[in-house]
Amino acid sequence: MVGGDDACMYTSFGPGALGIDLSFPEAAALAADTGFDGIQVDLAFLRAHGPEEYRAVLDEHDLRTGSLSLPVDVAGDADSFEDDLDALPAIAADAAAVGCSRTSTYVLSFSDELPFEENFAFHRERLERVAAVLADHDMRLGLEFLGPQTLREGHEYEFVHTVEGMVELAEAAGENVGLLLDAWHWHTAGGSVAALESPGTEDIVDVHVNDAPEGVALAEYVDSERAMPGETGVVDIETFLGQLDTIGYEGPVMVEPFSDELSAMDPEPAARRTMESLETIWERAGL
Repeated sequence: MVGGDDACMYTSFGPGALGIDLSFPEAAALAADTGFDGIQVDLAFLRAHGPEEYRAVLDEHDLRTGSLSLPVDVAGDADSFEDDLDALPAIAADAAAVGCSRTSTYVLSFSDELPFEENFAFHRERLERVAAVLADHDMRLGLEFLGPQTLREGHEYEFVHTVEGMVELAEAAGENVGLLLDAWHWHTAGGSVAALESPGTEDIVDVHVNDAPEGVALAEYVDSERAMPGETGVVDIETFLGQLDTIGYEGPVMVEPFSDELSAMDPEPAARRTMESLETIWERAGL
């Protein structure tokens, strides 16, 4: 089994990222049947059925808990943010009860209202409050930077869009805040080995893997046009996973390919194709 050792990074099935729409029990059965080590948190099922029933599904299929998509709109309007924050303690308690210790979210790489320093202060203040709630439940928060230049074009102000920049924001937000490191965004931000080795990157909370289309200039990558991990070899996945192994990352690894081809498949072949892609990159990285 890829990543089967509890002391290693492990594969986590993310149905939504693959265009698969199944109930949590169905998705868990599929994850187990196709060889995944874990499954991303299905918050709707968890809140509707409670931690005990959720845990029973995990145990039935011998699955680990992956990460939770942060249920807080950090950049939203003040009322929405406060409402989300009010609901977070109960959600974090339920998530912790089923073994989830990691939640993550992305941070937009631009703003049309706030210059960089003001935007940094805005995100720091909000993320500090989120992180404080999560810390009460021994949960960590991973922040994802968005690398493609095309995302920032046409907007008034640029914001954090590199490993180093997101490490700085994470460190400002709290001791339990680190990175959601995505292979695509690392590649589109330049794919620097030095960035992966820079101070602070040892605190990685969550990981996404994917590949990039061939024949596209770095400045022209479009965020929604990706490939399955190991499909094209454009992203240096060997270096990416090798560095995660070097620093001792022990968290979930989820495929996020934004693939129309995969979304058009039935759930079972889509899950198998995804697992095969993970086996390919694990082998290439010598893990």
